[in-house]
Amino acid sequence: MVSLSSAQPALLVLADGTAYPGFSFGALGTTIGEVVFNTGMTGYQEVLTDPSYSGQMVTFTYPELGNTGVNDEDEESDRPHVKGVIARNICQRPSNWRSSQSLPDYLTRHNVVGIYGIDTRSLTRKLRSSGAMNGAISTEILDPADLVLQVQAAPSMAGLNLVKAVTTPQTYEWTEPTEAQWEFSDIAAKSTAKSPELAPEFTVVALDFGIKRNILKRLASYGCRVIVVPADTSVEEILSHNPDGIFLSNGPGDPAAVLEGIATTRSLLDSGKPIFGICMGHQLLGLALGAETFKLKFGHRGLNHPAGLTEKIEITSQNHGFAIEPDSLALDRLEITHLNLNDRTVAGLKHKTLPIFSVQYHPEASPGPHDADYLFEQFVGTFRKNGL
Repeated sequence: MVSLSSAQPALLVLADGTAYPGFSFGALGTTIGEVVFNTGMTGYQEVLTDPSYSGQMVTFTYPELGNTGVNDEDEESDRPHVKGVIARNICQRPSNWRSSQSLPDYLTRHNVVGIYGIDTRSLTRKLRSSGAMNGAISTEILDPADLVLQVQAAPSMAGLNLVKAVTTPQTYEWTEPTEAQWEFSDIAAKSTAKSPELAPEFTVVALDFGIKRNILKRLASYGCRVIVVPADTSVEEILSHNPDGIFLSNGPGDPAAVLEGIATTRSLLDSGKPIFGICMGHQLLGLALGAETFKLKFGHRGLNHPAGLTEKIEITSQNHGFAIEPDSLALDRLEITHLNLNDRTVAGLKHKTLPIFSVQYHPEASPGPHDADYLFEQFVGTFRKNGL
C-alpha cells in the first residue's frame, strides 16, 4: 500500500464549489464529468466498463476498492467508460485467484483518472441533498477556484446524446452464452447444453445504445443468435435479418436526446416483432409510445433496489439517471408492470395488445441479484415455436 505521505495529491471539485482534496490513483491529469454514486458492495470492474456510465465520474460508497483486482472475464465492454473514479480506500496489491492486474494499474493503462482518501460518505450525502452535478478530478490543478471554472463550463448531462460515443461502429454477431460455471438458470442451462454443432434456435437483433456483454450472454443462453447493430441502423436493415425479436439496449446520456433511437423504435412498433427494452431501451420505448422522461435528482445506481407492483417483489441491479414520467403514459395502450419501490418511479412497462415490454433495471445483473432473469425467458417465450 502506498503511504499517504508519498502519494500524488489530487483534487475533486463539484460545480457548486465544494472541494475534496485527496490522492491520485490511476492516470494523471484532469477529467470532468457528472459525479454520481453507486451503492454496490461488489462489481466495481463491471461498473467501470459499463457504457451506461459514459460521461460520469463514479463515487463508490463501499469504502474498499480494488481488493480483488481486475480480470478479463468481468469486463462488460472492451474498456472503461467512466470519466473518473472516486474512492475512500484503494488496494494496490489485490488478493484473488482470478486477478490479473491491480485496479490502479488497470486505470493507468486505460488513462482513467481516480482519486482516493476522501470522505465518500460526506460526498454521497452532498449528492443526495443537492443532486448529481458536474465535477472535476485533477492532479494538475490543485486550486479549487481555478478548477471549478472548468467544471462550470462543462455541459449538463440533461440534453446530451452520448450514444454515438459508445455504440458499435459496425454490425457483429454474438453467440457466446454465460459460462457454464456461472450459469444459474435451469432453463438456460438446458438450452446451452445442446450440441455445439446445432445453430441457435432464434435470431434477435439488438440495437446497441451502449450494450453490456452480459446482456448478450443471457440472450445467447436462452438460445438466441444475437445480431448487434449500430444505434443509427435503419428499420429496413434491422428487419432484413428476419429477426424473431428485437432488443433495445441500455446506454448513457439523456434518452430524450437520442432522436434517431426514438424514431427507429417508433417505426419498429408496426413491425409486429416482439420487442424487449432494458434501461435506456425502456426509456426509448416509452418515448416512442408518446411518453416523456425526466432527470432524477441523484439517480438509481446499486444492486439492491426493490421493484415490483403486486405480491412479487424483485431485488434488482439499477443504473440510470432518467425515468419515464408516469402521467405522460398512454394507459389505454400501456400497463405499468413494475415500480421502483424506493421512490415509486416507473420501472417496467408492457403493451396491452402487442408483444412489447421493457424494464428500467438490469435483469442481466452484472453485478447483482438474479431475481429478474426470467425476463429473458419471457422475451424468448414470445417467439418460441414449441414452448418452453
